[in-house]
Amino acid sequence: MMITKTGTAKWQGGIKDGRGEVSTESGVMSSVPYGFNTRFEGGKGTNPEELIGAAHAACFSMALSKLLGEAGVTNIAIDTHSDVSLDKEGDGFAIKTIKLTTRISGQGDEAKMLEAAEKAKAGCPVSKVLNAEITMDAKIA
Repeated sequence: MMITKTGTAKWQGGIKDGRGEVSTESGVMSSVPYGFNTRFEGGKGTNPEELIGAAHAACFSMALSKLLGEAGVTNIAIDTHSDVSLDKEGDGFAIKTIKLTTRISGQGDEAKMLEAAEKAKAGCPVSKVLNAEITMDAKIA
């Protein structure tokens, strides 16, 4: 089975004075602005790095939930934060590091919970597609 989801972006103008909009197939995001100012200057709107961060945190949390359930953990609650770093590289930029910070609560063996977190970090589909070093700080609440 293959599932395909779609995101779209529109852009007009140069890199610094241009403006863009991103949308998702589901309509949850529709014509959300992005641009140089939202990526590098803290302007209002979104940017590719925070979108990757949200996708990674969501994917990881879902994968972890599955693995925790398989490990017999009950009453599962997961809170994950993803820091995506955009680093200067030569004449451009590259995403070199991503740090997942996750807080897991549930009823079960803590060692198995942390093992599941490591497996989810390596195995979630978004982790697999990213060409970056992915680190994590996992704690049981």
